[in-house]
Amino acid sequence: MTRTRFLIGLAIALTATQVAQAETSPQTSADKGKVLYYRNPMGLPDTSPVPKKDSMGMDYLPVYAEGAEPAGTVRIAPGKLQTLGVRTAPVEEVPALAGSVQATGTIALDERRQVVVTTRAEGWVETLAVAATGDTVRRGQLMAQLYAPDLLTAEKEYLLARSLASDGHADMGHGSSADLATAALSRLKALDIPAEEIARLQRSGEAASRIPIRAPADGVVIDKPVVAGMRAGPGEPLYRIADLSTVWLVAEVAEREVGQVRPGQMAHATLAAYPGRRFDGVVDFIYPALSRETRTARVRIVLPNRDRALLADMYASVTIETPHAAGGGPALLVVPESAVLDGGSRQTVLLDLGDGRFQPRAVHLGVRGDGKVEVRDGLRKGDRVVVGANFLIDAESNLKAALQAFTASAGGQP
Repeated sequence: MTRTRFLIGLAIALTATQVAQAETSPQTSADKGKVLYYRNPMGLPDTSPVPKKDSMGMDYLPVYAEGAEPAGTVRIAPGKLQTLGVRTAPVEEVPALAGSVQATGTIALDERRQVVVTTRAEGWVETLAVAATGDTVRRGQLMAQLYAPDLLTAEKEYLLARSLASDGHADMGHGSSADLATAALSRLKALDIPAEEIARLQRSGEAASRIPIRAPADGVVIDKPVVAGMRAGPGEPLYRIADLSTVWLVAEVAEREVGQVRPGQMAHATLAAYPGRRFDGVVDFIYPALSRETRTARVRIVLPNRDRALLADMYASVTIETPHAAGGGPALLVVPESAVLDGGSRQTVLLDLGDGRFQPRAVHLGVRGDGKVEVRDGLRKGDRVVVGANFLIDAESNLKAALQAFTASAGGQP
């Protein structure tokens, strides 16, 4: 009997409460507009289309059409903001931005400053004047001597033809003696006989069997397959010489940034081998193919190397200056680089709406420089964004959950 009276009393109380709500709700809606949804009283990213209570028994707060907050907006208590040390910065307009592209690369020898020393006549190496890799040579310097029977035969033919021409033998059946002398001289040149050897032959009238091998350019011997006594065939490399006064730095630039790089731009490289030292160069060429594996483009940078400090295959970090000016168009909108949350395929900032309210906002970025980054879409001048937002997200789980929900809901958008 007691239990029945309790249930009846509870039913009467609930009915009275519903009637009171029905009487007051229209007035509330009329004053503040239509209730869109009910939000968690503790600021958690949880909403309800109908009134409800949280786990602690607190009523969810109504959000009205008038003054409704954008989707994904979260609140953080002012006291907690001070504890976290949240800082914001305004979206600014600048006429130009000293942009830069960061990349890594390796040192390579300048292909345009390499030569291979060969011979056009078959022979045997008798002596080596330059016998070690790393030796420095000068243009015209004697490097080796080659015993070449073909040279001896060609020089004797030339001397014979010249002798016949000087004796006045005009009719030789297949041409004049002067023509034979000219043909014999052409054969000597075809064998790549040095001009000084031909001059010696014409002056002395004595045939030689040895070809002097001389350096065709200044540089350093970087390869020496030749050894004394070996047979050398026509076209076989004897030495490889490289001018090391300049080298190449082949940098790997990310696909999304390669459009900012142009030949002629300045570049600065640092290497682990030389802490505190900077090597300055110029962008020379952008290779025409992109790596399918790394999605990077190779950019060739020419670096001076007069002291030969830069060695082939050294690893380097490089900064390429990519200045960008607004030109005659509108000024550039920029935010601090630390305000951008880079998710790889998507970049986001946290927009400060005031009163402890924050909203994730997707942005499209442009050039970078001076610690700032251009925002091409997603923000307006005067907006304020959170600086160092990663710390805020790590410290405030509510904001982290909101950002994850925002990213998931917009995952298919650019």
